[in-house]
Amino acid sequence: MILEKIKNANDIKNIPPESYDALAEEIREFLIQSISKTGGHLASNLGAVELTMALHLFLNLPEDKIIWDVGHQSYTHKLLTGRREGFVELRKFGGMSGYPKRNESHYDAFDTGHSSTSISAGLGYVSARDIKKEHYSVISVIGDGALTGGMAYEALNNASQVKGNFIIVLNDNNMSISKNVGGVSKMLGEIRASNSYYDLKEGVTNTLYKMPMGSVIVDKIKKTKSNIKQLIVPNQMFEGMGITYLGPVDGHDIEKLIKIFKVAKRIDHAVLVHVVTQKGHGYRPAERNPSKYHGIAPFDIKTGNVLKNENGKSYSEVFSEAVCKLAKKDAKIAAITAAMPDGTGLAKFSRWYPERFFDVGIAEAHAVTFSAGLAAGGLKPVFAVYSSFLQRAYDQILHDVCIQQLHVVFAIDRAGLVGSDGETHQGIFDLSYLSNIPNMTVFAPKNAWELEAGLEFGLEEYNGPFALRYPRGTAVTAFEEFKQPIVYGEAEVMYYEKDIALLAVGSMVETADIVRKNLKAQGYSVTLINARFVKPIDESAVFKCGREHNLIVTMEENVISGGFGESVCQLVSDLQLPVRVLNISLPDDYIEHGSVDILRCEAGIDAETVTERIISFYENIVL
Repeated sequence: MILEKIKNANDIKNIPPESYDALAEEIREFLIQSISKTGGHLASNLGAVELTMALHLFLNLPEDKIIWDVGHQSYTHKLLTGRREGFVELRKFGGMSGYPKRNESHYDAFDTGHSSTSISAGLGYVSARDIKKEHYSVISVIGDGALTGGMAYEALNNASQVKGNFIIVLNDNNMSISKNVGGVSKMLGEIRASNSYYDLKEGVTNTLYKMPMGSVIVDKIKKTKSNIKQLIVPNQMFEGMGITYLGPVDGHDIEKLIKIFKVAKRIDHAVLVHVVTQKGHGYRPAERNPSKYHGIAPFDIKTGNVLKNENGKSYSEVFSEAVCKLAKKDAKIAAITAAMPDGTGLAKFSRWYPERFFDVGIAEAHAVTFSAGLAAGGLKPVFAVYSSFLQRAYDQILHDVCIQQLHVVFAIDRAGLVGSDGETHQGIFDLSYLSNIPNMTVFAPKNAWELEAGLEFGLEEYNGPFALRYPRGTAVTAFEEFKQPIVYGEAEVMYYEKDIALLAVGSMVETADIVRKNLKAQGYSVTLINARFVKPIDESAVFKCGREHNLIVTMEENVISGGFGESVCQLVSDLQLPVRVLNISLPDDYIEHGSVDILRCEAGIDAETVTERIISFYENIVL
């Protein structure tokens, strides 16, 4: 087995060229076998095998730097840098990350997880290199989906000013997570179709160099090449920005890739190498449906079917059905996604109401302001987005939506701990960054019914910025007996007793119910309140609990800083209530990858740990 010979970085250079194809096949087989057991990002990694091999053959790591955009395609890189054994614990708590991590390996030049960042980071490296008069190569790899992000264009604009070599590899597979949309995708499609120009150019150039005075003729041609190129190639955006464009080149042909990288290295400014790959390459189910295999749970290799299905509907599915049902009755409702119609549950909406559905690509900031424009124009936009991605559009939420008090509904999926994707994807900051914005309303449902009811309230009964925050995974169906109508700013009293009052937010209501039972079994009298609204807080409920209980316990799946608990503490202080407050929340820190259950225990927000903390705290204040 060739792969077994690769123990460290640069070992691939000891592999003879005639064995490259066999090694690529072994890598794909390894990735399919491994990810079928652990889950992970499959399609993107299968598509980047030869590209990664070529980069490792061309570069000398760790002196040279590869910066992966997002990092979905970095598994082969990890294999070629001696981390094969780590795949057994891929994305598990304490195991290897699914993304590049500087603290995991010095072969990982930059931490990534969100898109459209690699060119900016690469530019930083290049500038640092040149200032320090060092001579290593920097290659930023970015996908065509990530290229739709505004930050990528800001970086490209800046890249035109670079005086030293900087290589940008555009990994073009015509996909982000879902099918690419927009003008950039169209432009790249047109360039892909223009291979005849590049074949002609190469052939003519090679012939001329063999002729007397050929080099002089080539120099003359180069001075007028832009005019000729524009007659054949539909769009030369990169050249227009002062970035030399090379390609397109077959991203599954290692020899051609190495050849073009050598050409790119000789250029003393920014150069973009356009590489065309196939997402899911080498595994038919992933080739046919790359979106399904972007991030996949453990699956059967033969059938491609996921091995373990969750019981019941996910919150994303509940949202999907609810927004479609409401849109049927209200023609003003529109839906927006940033390249994730499947992940956010909007795929059905896109089929049922295509004229009211907008996929803006990986461009969350644009999506928010676009939604604001829709609202100003008289529609009711719903922007469905993951919590960790919405934070990329903080300024737009504040400046373009909330200042104007526009009726935009934010359907915030993956709020709270999401598990195996780790720090960059945990949705643990949204309660903090949304609650500090004037005019924003933040609502967190306790179960599936309340998600539906909250969405209807936000769209049909409320008129202003409205954030609906719900977690990843199977929707809670318990608490069917608790269906108090939603009233703006009012919490739901589920049980009212004395001694201890539990004020729980969203996903923590289910945990709080278990905690309540645990406490009652030990003789405590316990109130349970479903907060519902994180902003505005139900002041009357807090006031009553503060007057009639010895202890208020706030429970939220959000960092403590700026969260619900801190707001309650401030309110208790302002009202001068004679009650102690215990905040149960996530620590003010980044939380690594692992299963949600393990992470909840590690963070101390599981039912057993919370019960113990409450008893210890309560006994101290009573004594």
